[in-house]
Amino acid sequence: MRLQPYMFFLFLSSVFLLGCKQEKPGQSIEKNASTNIANEPKLTKNITLLFERPEDVTTPKGMVWIPGGAFEQGAVPQDQMAMSHEKPAHGVIVDGFFMDETEVTNAQFKIFVAATGYKTVAEQEIDWEELKKQLPEGTPKPHDSIMQPGSLTFKKTKEPVTNLYDFSQWWRWTIGANWKHPNGPGSDIEGKDNEPVVHIAYDDALAYCNWAGRRLPTEAEWELAARGADLASVFTWGNDPNVLPEMANTWNGQFPVSNSREDGFENRAPVKTFPPNRLGLYDMAGNVWEWTSDWYNTNYYDTMAMRQVPVYNPMGPEAPFNERDPYAREKVVKGGSYLCSASYCASYRISARMATSLDSSQEHLGFRTVATVDMARSQKPRP
Repeated sequence: MRLQPYMFFLFLSSVFLLGCKQEKPGQSIEKNASTNIANEPKLTKNITLLFERPEDVTTPKGMVWIPGGAFEQGAVPQDQMAMSHEKPAHGVIVDGFFMDETEVTNAQFKIFVAATGYKTVAEQEIDWEELKKQLPEGTPKPHDSIMQPGSLTFKKTKEPVTNLYDFSQWWRWTIGANWKHPNGPGSDIEGKDNEPVVHIAYDDALAYCNWAGRRLPTEAEWELAARGADLASVFTWGNDPNVLPEMANTWNGQFPVSNSREDGFENRAPVKTFPPNRLGLYDMAGNVWEWTSDWYNTNYYDTMAMRQVPVYNPMGPEAPFNERDPYAREKVVKGGSYLCSASYCASYRISARMATSLDSSQEHLGFRTVATVDMARSQKPRP
């Protein structure tokens, strides 16, 4: 069901909507037997952390092994740019798993579409009868000019903006924008096979995962992977913000007016353009936002911190909740994008997170997949 175009319509109509020490192999970890965190596996008193890749399991093509670890998820103390919903940091314990070394590319998504005939959310016709079930009773149908397949595309502003909360100044609903036409009609992905696929809604990412025998990472898994061997850094490369243009594809200059392209790119960059983190993962900072499987819930970090003991393999809250929008059903996205700057969100930091509607697709939103040991043992080969 498609909520995104109507949400954008409401915004443009001035409705207020806001969107911006590793454990050793085999070490036992004491845990409480009970938990109030929904979807979490039932806990036993002693947990054996899966740290190293089992010898009988081969790393799938295009993936890397992420060693299991215990760490503080959320903002680190020295991060002066951290937002309130990145706090408080809280203890988590995550088993090892495999993760794509890059974001899923246009080339990989083409193979999936060719094999399945799948149509992304941005390409599907909008069914008003289904859409209105998600909206308050009596909500009027928007104009037909809005109710057509499309997605959100970015546009620079001509003048500096004073209100960076008003994202309608640089986002527009573009009919005909989708993964094959990332900047709208007239654009294409010819010669861009190695760029990350974008305009991917949550269901699109799930469909690809189901086809590939994978799943989306939890937020805790994503953060463990981004931190690499250093579990206390602000960025995937350490704590120095001055090397940002060398390490990630972000916005250089005054957002959203001018981009100096100090990092070499105005838009999406081919994967593996910038250095990987310590585990061999590329673009965990910048380039495009990445879906996780966790619901976004305003109260979740506080609830986790109140437990006062690490949570084992957390899978996020049971249900979504955004105190600023009670109708929102949003998932957490991580990593930031080429539109992030120090003056606007700075979401190329490891702990940065954003709430994104399930039906939202944008020109800077993609994904990467993960696989558990059991999935890797049984999965089919993938290009």
